[in-house]
Amino acid sequence: MLEVPVYNTSGRKIDTMKVDESVFGGSVNAPLLKQAVVTYHANAHQHSAHTRGRGDVTASTRKLFRQKGTGSARRGGGKTNIMRGGGVAFAKRLRYAHKTMPKRMRQAALNTAILAKILGGDLLIVDSLEIWEPKTARMVELLENLEIDRSCLLGLAQRDRNVYLSARNIGDLTVRTADELNAYDVAKRQKMLLTSEAMKLLVEREGRS
Repeated sequence: MLEVPVYNTSGRKIDTMKVDESVFGGSVNAPLLKQAVVTYHANAHQHSAHTRGRGDVTASTRKLFRQKGTGSARRGGGKTNIMRGGGVAFAKRLRYAHKTMPKRMRQAALNTAILAKILGGDLLIVDSLEIWEPKTARMVELLENLEIDRSCLLGLAQRDRNVYLSARNIGDLTVRTADELNAYDVAKRQKMLLTSEAMKLLVEREGRS
């Protein structure tokens, strides 16, 4: 059993939550996690780079002048890349590089990312998080109390508008609900902070699957 520390909003450790590592796969599967990150990066690209090559420009294919006797270099038609208005040499082409991962693999990658955070001591639980009005200072204070001074992923049990608005001006803080979590978000951030309700949702969901 793994023990995850539980803190209050003042930064004081008040409890520990015992988590069976088998719920999150039992061991860290680094190759699977890497595959999930590569898939995310590949699908985030627009793949829209395109320049007009020799076959894309409109120009006569007639040879501009005879091969010999002019004193000029040999050349063909007006589509060559050395001619004004000609095609680009080694033109970039549109390519479709979308990658897919089965749902079970995506879930397993998320589990191994969470397990890696627990084993590395980078996952913390806050007993409750109630912000009655949007205030960035309130969120900054929470992070300072928990001594989180690095990039962090904050996981909630459900959407909370005040929490989102309080966190949106903090560049290294990302807010997700438990249902929105993915392996890339977890792996990219150095710390992970979950509310106790969010952690229970994750454990119960994996326990049923």
